[in-house]
Amino acid sequence: MEPGEWEGPVGAKWAREWRRTDRSFAGLTDRLLGHARSEPVFSALDIGCGAGELSLALGRSHTHAEVLGIDISEDLIAAARSRAINSPNVRFEVADAAVWNSDEFTPDLLLSRHGVMFFPEPTAAFANLRQSAAPSARLIFSCFRSVDDNPWATGLTELLPAGLFQPPQSMVPGPFAFADKDAVTAMLVEAGWSDIEFEKVDFAYIAGTGEDAVADAKSYFLSIGPAARAAAGMAEGVRAAFSKRLDGFIESHLDGDLVALLAGAWIVTARASPST
Repeated sequence: MEPGEWEGPVGAKWAREWRRTDRSFAGLTDRLLGHARSEPVFSALDIGCGAGELSLALGRSHTHAEVLGIDISEDLIAAARSRAINSPNVRFEVADAAVWNSDEFTPDLLLSRHGVMFFPEPTAAFANLRQSAAPSARLIFSCFRSVDDNPWATGLTELLPAGLFQPPQSMVPGPFAFADKDAVTAMLVEAGWSDIEFEKVDFAYIAGTGEDAVADAKSYFLSIGPAARAAAGMAEGVRAAFSKRLDGFIESHLDGDLVALLAGAWIVTARASPST
């Protein structure tokens, strides 16, 4: 996936799917917010805010704070704004965090749920964020660990015909770009961040719920994620065979009215290094 695709149909698709996306990350969201709430917050920047889940939750618990969510997708920002009608301390802007800055807003907290792995030049992007932040500002973000630590992803990609899935590369924009904590640490240090720590988090990736949780999960996986694009480009017969394999995979993870798969993430925390 190219970073710029978020500004077009990819962003539009995620905007339509925000409810199921928030559901899938619910366990991780709570952990992120716990870190955010561990110290006072006066001004928070939500990087790659998507449809605004983190921004809105933080705004509800910190009514005195100003919360700004930014994303490059106009569709996602429109979805976020529609949810913020009763959140006067939360606002959303279409902006690229890699070059964002403001003379009127200096965040003491920079937060992101899986919104930082698509920067074409991550060192420059995080250096810009460091320069835009308050002294000693906190940085907290989540990202996937390796594909092997994410059975939801390996399970889906193993269903694809040979050659349709390319293993991710470290620091190359994509969902698993920040899996290598040594590479991420080196990048953050170069960008002006210190006190860097990684918390290993395993959580339940909720793919489907309700009376027909299997159908719910299947439509979700065919809408966004590692299998969606590959499936869309398959010939009819190949797609039919893949669909049957997908049904079996999802059914093997059905528990009552819930389809849940194991996911593995890092929660990365850091502080803005003193300016030199």
